Amino acid sequence: MQYLLSVIDDRTNSATPAEMTAIDAFNARLRADGHWVFAGGLAAPATATVIDNRDGRPIVTDGPFAETKEYLGGFWVVDAPSHEVALALATDASRACNRKAELRPFL
Repeated sequence: MQYLLSVIDDRTNSATPAEMTAIDAFNARLRADGHWVFAGGLAAPATATVIDNRDGRPIVTDGPFAETKEYLGGFWVVDAPSHEVALALATDASRACNRKAELRPFL
């Protein structure tokens, strides 16, 4: 099963060199153990564009949809055989990036 492992942060591109080294090691372990699907960091919410086309007339707005102190700063998509394995990966990811992590299964 695949899971989204979200990194929750209050700053953009804030990883220290030591944190980047730990993240690189975590990524290497994900690949070696067959859990790696995809990962990426995200630009600041201020760079977002929100599109609302629910009524057939698109409304485009610059900036984030919601004002919040914490936001999605990056993510991994991992493949794990069970929720327990995914939870262990999320725990390791939180330690590696020194940020809170949220784990959610894909539908």
